[in-house]
Amino acid sequence: MTTQPPPDADRRGYLLEEFRLFHLKETRAQRFSYHYHEFDKVVVFLSGQVTYTVEGRAYFLSPGDLLLVPHHHIHQPDIGGATYERYILWLAPDFLESEGLSPCFQRVRETGFHLVRTGNRGQLMDLLAQLERALDDEGFGHDLLARTCCLQFLIHLNRGSLGNLAPEGGQSFRSDPKIDEIMAYINAHLTESLSVQRLAEQFFLSPSWLMHRFREITGCTVHQYVLQKRLILATSLLRSGTPVMKAASQSGFADYSTFLRAFQNAYHVSPRDYR
Repeated sequence: MTTQPPPDADRRGYLLEEFRLFHLKETRAQRFSYHYHEFDKVVVFLSGQVTYTVEGRAYFLSPGDLLLVPHHHIHQPDIGGATYERYILWLAPDFLESEGLSPCFQRVRETGFHLVRTGNRGQLMDLLAQLERALDDEGFGHDLLARTCCLQFLIHLNRGSLGNLAPEGGQSFRSDPKIDEIMAYINAHLTESLSVQRLAEQFFLSPSWLMHRFREITGCTVHQYVLQKRLILATSLLRSGTPVMKAASQSGFADYSTFLRAFQNAYHVSPRDYR
């Protein structure tokens, strides 16, 4: 049987291998909390009812759709009552880079559009089924066979997805251009003041409208979004060797005690231990 993730895997978002495949079913309606991962993720929707919100854009998936979620993109699935079945493939960014298979995720980062509807979806489904069987196999060379299947899938994913992102129209997604603009501004100015009042002034909006509309579109508050993005930046700085105090200030935290408390709540270790 394909390995299932531990109950808190989504929350912690850890991946020690080059890749990991899950074939999952949910039989009851539920809404997961917003989260992000240190790895890239492909969601292949098979059946059911789900709305996937990624970086403030809600996608209404149809069977055969692929959703590409790059690392550090904040996302949340909202599952309806019907049985929700999908493949999920976790991918280490270093693995993708070393094999030259990251262009599809780079395209998503550049366009801000995560949904892929490609004509070779049948082939991709077959390759995922082959990968699942290879992971269940314990025969000679099973690790190499599984890796080969994964590489084949990623090659054809790049071939099919580059130039075949779903058109921005119809009923496939929902977004708000103004909120998209605000989120882009937040990500470009993480070290500056990003209070609701400051953002409302920057975009000539009512603070109450901004708070309501931002949460309506993204599912989280402005404060929660800013905090998560600053923590993501802080972890990147820590991994690159930046001293803890400097990482805190360079990721937009004016007060070290606030940074320390937020970091420990998110990662359950101190910044020094994380580094």
